[in-house]
Amino acid sequence: MTQFKPRDPDFERRVRDSFARQRVMSMLGASLTRVEPGVVEITLPFRGDLTQQHGYLHAGILGTIADSAGGYAGFTLMPPGSTVLSVEYRVHLLTPARGETFVARGQVVRSGRTLTVCELSVEAVAGGQRSTCSIGTQTLICLPEGEARPAG
Repeated sequence: MTQFKPRDPDFERRVRDSFARQRVMSMLGASLTRVEPGVVEITLPFRGDLTQQHGYLHAGILGTIADSAGGYAGFTLMPPGSTVLSVEYRVHLLTPARGETFVARGQVVRSGRTLTVCELSVEAVAGGQRSTCSIGTQTLICLPEGEARPAG
């Protein structure tokens, strides 16, 4: 694994503050469980109201936590006064998402001045056993902090 040096020594506080403002993570019941330079993990307990018709965690929920984990992994390496937005992400669903908890991991592959590329994965945890249920990639853009705000 590549060791990255954050451009902001206060990166962890910035990531945690931003995560706390993400209302969708709060609504889902997700929590930030690992924050390191270039790596972030988000944990989501299983909830029946987040499933699809067969009782598996919905693919959209897997994508949501994977997208946020990757976005915050990239954000750990961005300079002060910046913010992050996803440009694109792609998720491959490997197995049905069944488990007691789900751990989404974002890991930076390349951190550039403007664009960052991350690998994504989500593991299902059941009875202490982990199995990867999805993998993916993501491209992020680093923007000056005020540019990511919606108009109006």
